Amino acid sequence: MAWKVALTVLFSLALLFSPSQSAVFSVDLGSESLKVAVVNLKPGQSPISIAINEMSKWKSPALVSFHDGHRLLGEEAAGLVARYPQKVYSQTRDLLGKPYASAQRILNSMYLPFKTKENFRGDMSFVVDDGNENDSVYSPEELVAMVLGYAANLAEFHSKIPIKDAVIAVPPYMGQAERKGLLAAAQLAGINVLSLINEHSGAALQYGIDKDFSNETRHVIFYDMGATSTYAALVYFSSYKGKEYGKSVSVNQFQVKDVRWNAELGGQHMELLLVEYFADQFNAQVGGGIDVRKFPKAMAKLKKQVKRTKEILSANTAAPISVESLHDDVDFRSTITREKFEELCEDIWEKSLLPVKEVLEHSGLSLEQIYAVELIGGATRVPKLQAKLQEFLGRKELDRHLDADEAIVLGAALHAANLSDGIKLNRKLGMVDGSLYGFVVELSGPELLKDESSRQLLVPRMKKVPSKMFRSINHNKDFEVSLAYESEHLLPPGATTPEIARYQISGLTDASEKYSSRNLSSPIKASIHFSLSRSGILSLDKADAVIEITEWVEVPKKNLTVENSTISSNVSAESAAGNSSEGNNESIQTDLGSSNTSNTSAEEQASAEPATEKKLKKRTFRVPLKITEKITGLGMSLSQDFLTEAKRKLQVLDQKDTDRKRTAELKNNLEGYIYSTKEKIETLENFEKVSTSEERQSFIEKLDQVQDWLYTDGEDANAAEFQERLDQLKAVGDPIFLRLKELTARPAAVEHARKYIDELKQIVEEWKAKKPWLPQERVDEVIESSEKLKNWLDEKEDEQKKTSGFSKPAFTSEEVYLKVLDLQNKVTSINRIPKPKVQKPEKNETESNEQNTDDSNSTSTDNSSSSDSSADSSEGANEETVTEQSEGHDEL
Repeated sequence: MAWKVALTVLFSLALLFSPSQSAVFSVDLGSESLKVAVVNLKPGQSPISIAINEMSKWKSPALVSFHDGHRLLGEEAAGLVARYPQKVYSQTRDLLGKPYASAQRILNSMYLPFKTKENFRGDMSFVVDDGNENDSVYSPEELVAMVLGYAANLAEFHSKIPIKDAVIAVPPYMGQAERKGLLAAAQLAGINVLSLINEHSGAALQYGIDKDFSNETRHVIFYDMGATSTYAALVYFSSYKGKEYGKSVSVNQFQVKDVRWNAELGGQHMELLLVEYFADQFNAQVGGGIDVRKFPKAMAKLKKQVKRTKEILSANTAAPISVESLHDDVDFRSTITREKFEELCEDIWEKSLLPVKEVLEHSGLSLEQIYAVELIGGATRVPKLQAKLQEFLGRKELDRHLDADEAIVLGAALHAANLSDGIKLNRKLGMVDGSLYGFVVELSGPELLKDESSRQLLVPRMKKVPSKMFRSINHNKDFEVSLAYESEHLLPPGATTPEIARYQISGLTDASEKYSSRNLSSPIKASIHFSLSRSGILSLDKADAVIEITEWVEVPKKNLTVENSTISSNVSAESAAGNSSEGNNESIQTDLGSSNTSNTSAEEQASAEPATEKKLKKRTFRVPLKITEKITGLGMSLSQDFLTEAKRKLQVLDQKDTDRKRTAELKNNLEGYIYSTKEKIETLENFEKVSTSEERQSFIEKLDQVQDWLYTDGEDANAAEFQERLDQLKAVGDPIFLRLKELTARPAAVEHARKYIDELKQIVEEWKAKKPWLPQERVDEVIESSEKLKNWLDEKEDEQKKTSGFSKPAFTSEEVYLKVLDLQNKVTSINRIPKPKVQKPEKNETESNEQNTDDSNSTSTDNSSSSDSSADSSEGANEETVTEQSEGHDEL
């Protein structure tokens, strides 16, 4: 796959890696499904990869279900959709931050029969039968937290280490309430979100990471049609000159220029048109005024089959649909041609081009200036959509260099690695994304006039993120700050009001009263600091009262006389020092002495004058102001009490899941043990050699008893009960299976040991011939240990011959291997003893000089590199070098 090639180039990625199990992950959270990618620089593993789920799939359903007192996630929940549609919660991401009416409209359009109610913030809550005495109520944030927790578990299982740091990809049209809700959900799931990333930026990262833009620039449009939305993003790729290790290098970068979208146009809308078409066919087939749309289970079955039919139509000109017992035991079968499907979706094809047209219109670029239009998102596989894009773009081939399903999550993983403290990318790609909405700030309060100055544009659309903003007003009374979307015509999907936050700024009135009696040099001001985070969330960070006062203050008085006399003394001293020699030291001392005298007289004169003087000085005081959130509804932040209670609920569910999975695992272990043991008793011939008929009969009866219990009372047993019965069976079976294993393992171990004892005799002979320096006492110790092992084997084999096959073995193969291993370790230890160095006789000075002379004649290159100034010490060094060379020659 293309992305694997790109990542092979990139990884060299992990040049700087903290070996303390550094890993991060990313989540592409969609309306229907999610993908997880992991960056883990563990040796022997691919540095970046997609995490697979329990069904070995790269894409997991973003579903939560409550059934029979259990919570099910992902693939487990997907298995219940057709039978219990009211218990399987989907589209949870799209319900974050939505007013109740908007959320209910989404559910109705998808024929989702959830039991809901409006909560205190005006959004939707789900009334769930989760096995408790009373129905539980869950917010969208809590359900999304469950999905994100499932994603985090996939990442940890894939990387085999705990991971908490992540980047989450979101659609560009997500507003402030949705983004805050998603971060709250991640917090509940125990995930540390390094950043949210817009989906188009993730795709752009994946596109540009392996390319070189030092000699060219590109405008690329990323066109994404997913399950529920469509957008087109214009991205400009270029490079800039930077410094790395003191050298000038070219660094690639991209900037998101514009994004346009339709948040209600995606693959699901094509499927819903097919659902309506087939529902009409079924109603006509059944007759009697029956409308299948009124039956949630029937619609869930139909939607499931329609999805498969649409996928078949992408590769074929016709596709069948078959639903057994769609409603009231009536089967439904039909077919549809691709031509009919395209006719049903006629409006969708025209709407699908609008995001591309709008991006081009607002950018002023022509189609010829667009280097590529990259397709991502599962719905872009539909042939008719591709044909319409080709027709509009005037291109024979569309650009599909990225994996439509994986590009976003892989790019988000690269962003996570870049933000992580423990991982550093070798290849760099600068990213500049912008705010997809403009924001205004409005001030209101006593004596604040409603004019242009009280309402200002704070964040222009496409302003770089992250950013910090500052506003200052001349005011001396407490006031309110309101933040809102710039345009009422460009609001996030489902939003009914442009206002996103309102704050009360207090403390300004008190500060003004406190300092009003002072000599103010300028009117009292309030400074307000805002930030637009990397995740695209706008917030008011702090507010200060700024008071500037001019007043007389006491300052130390400068004594110019003392300063001048000191300067002149220093100058004369320096001059004297510059012109003096040994013959005029006395002159210097005389000058210095007179200098000290003048200093003393100046200090006496200064002490009679005042030490300080008054000066007019400007002073600025900054008084922190209190910020209180005042907005109600969806703009409200979730309270700490709510988050604490939500986290407690999720922890209880997590523990139940752990217990359930542990119980299922132990039940499978018990069931497997019973079946495999019965099979061994019936098929293995040697089983009769290690057990009596009474033992076997008794064991089989115990196995039957537990098996009967397993399928009756044991159906509702807990993990401890399964473990207890497994331990009871193993207490009977393990001794028999040990004897069975030792029938063949013990003779093999004895043969191995005796063979090694024979080999050891040859090893000792080789030591005597080739390694005479080995300590004799160590060699004798090995010989003695070998004899002890031989005698032990003889004794144990005699003992085993007298032991019944139905009794505990006299010794085991494991004991034999441990004794052999101990002996082998002793032999290895002796083998590692090095040969002592041979001590050369010391040479007298004459011999040394002669040797050095010979060396200088034969190795002139060595002498040329030595220093003349170290001739006295070089003799000893030369002697040492000669000795080492001689020893090396002997070794060779």
